Amino acid sequence: MVKKISGPTTIEAVGNKKKIIEEYFGLVNSKDSQVSIAKMISPSGWIEPGQKPEFDEYSVVLKGTLQVKTQDKVYDVRAGEAIMVSKGEWVRYSTLWPEGAEYVAVCLPAFSPATVHRDE
Repeated sequence: MVKKISGPTTIEAVGNKKKIIEEYFGLVNSKDSQVSIAKMISPSGWIEPGQKPEFDEYSVVLKGTLQVKTQDKVYDVRAGEAIMVSKGEWVRYSTLWPEGAEYVAVCLPAFSPATVHRDE
C-alpha cells in the first residue's frame, strides 16, 4: 500500500505563544493511529505545559534550538541534532532562544490529545 500526502493540516498548538504544527501523517491529516509526523515552527519564548505521554516522541531539529526538560535533566537540542523521549517520561518542550526552532516530530503511536496527559 502507498499513501501520498499532498500537504499537511495545520493544527493549533498548546502553549503560551502561537506555534505552528503542520501534520503530514497522524490522526488528523491522514487518519493514521500508528504514527504521527509533523513539522513544528515554534517562536522564541514558546513554552508548553509538561506532559507524560503514552507515545514515544522523536524530534529532529532543523533550525534553532529546542529545549527538552525531563524530571532529571534539561537538554538543549540544536539544529542538526535529534532527541527521543520514551512514553511515560515526564517532559516539557520549549523554544526559549531568539531564533525559536523548526523541527520534525515523530510520535509512535500517533499523537492524541487523549494520550498526551498534559499538566494542569
